[in-house]
Amino acid sequence: MSAEGLSEIEDDEARTEGLVDPEKLGAWMDAQGLPGAGIPIDMGFISGGASNEIFQIRRGDAEMVLRRPPRNVPAGRNETMMREYRVLNALNGTDVPHPEAIAVCDDESVIGAMFYLMGHVDGWSPMEYGRTWPAPFDTDADARRGLAIQLVDGIARLSRVDWKARGLEGFGKPDGFNERQVDRWLSHLSKVKFRELPGTEEAAAWLRVHKPAVYEPGILHGDYQFANVMFAHGSPAKLAAIVDWEMATVGDPLLDLGWVIMGWPRDDEDFSSLGYVDMSDMPRRSELLAHYEEVSGRPTDEIDYYEILARFKIAIVLEAGYARYVQGGADNPKMEAFGPIVLDMMQKAAELSATTDL
Repeated sequence: MSAEGLSEIEDDEARTEGLVDPEKLGAWMDAQGLPGAGIPIDMGFISGGASNEIFQIRRGDAEMVLRRPPRNVPAGRNETMMREYRVLNALNGTDVPHPEAIAVCDDESVIGAMFYLMGHVDGWSPMEYGRTWPAPFDTDADARRGLAIQLVDGIARLSRVDWKARGLEGFGKPDGFNERQVDRWLSHLSKVKFRELPGTEEAAAWLRVHKPAVYEPGILHGDYQFANVMFAHGSPAKLAAIVDWEMATVGDPLLDLGWVIMGWPRDDEDFSSLGYVDMSDMPRRSELLAHYEEVSGRPTDEIDYYEILARFKIAIVLEAGYARYVQGGADNPKMEAFGPIVLDMMQKAAELSATTDL
């Protein structure tokens, strides 16, 4: 391992020290009747981000994952933990790949924040490999194409879930979802704004005019991309789990497709230089749209609206995290990288809106 890699591990250990007390966690797990009663907990840090810290929990033969907010808990983040667990629990028993919901705790005194436990997923994340792929996807072009098809397949299946039958009434506000988006995210931006984001007004104006008149509500992941899925080991490609559900709601599922497509080259663009993963030999955008339509039963003819909305929304979401970091309200140095990404996302939303007329 490089010196840089060791430094990152040391930084993560220092940043997450004391975030989970194994003895208190064990006592709580015993009270819930979870496996491994009385056995000491073996715990390890998995990863951390702007919104969560994730730990591996082993207790005897039981292996699971704990998810909690960072040390400086952002306003509303505890409540979001409860929402995450609710949607995971609703997906138990469906054909949507996801970590199994195991148990949830709304008592902050246990480890200092609300948290939940979910099943351990035997798989790999594209974020482990940067702009490369693990074998056999590094050399097998057909297998690599399957990763993209499986990525889209996951949200196509999610869009079909009967959210009312799964107990998600009141989980979101599906009526008028698209009508509210611009005002909602501009309001969010106003609460954290500390600099100008060029392109915001242009993108917002276009979105107001071009919002779809009709849509069918469904479960929306809200941050769907290669970074938030895991694949099973080996070929052919198989989606093992959709993860990171903090932005989930009941709304317009086509926004998830827009989230994927905004990072996808147009059919006439060069794949090799785009994206944060290696896009060479990936299916064309048109192929992904066709697969989504086939599995979900939803039309994609207004996908440009959803791509522009996705860019607009993610720019504001990341700007909120960047503002917290710059102003000392967050301690994860990785959030510093959000600064230029936000500017690029909003500018591209504006540029696309200027050349698109649905």
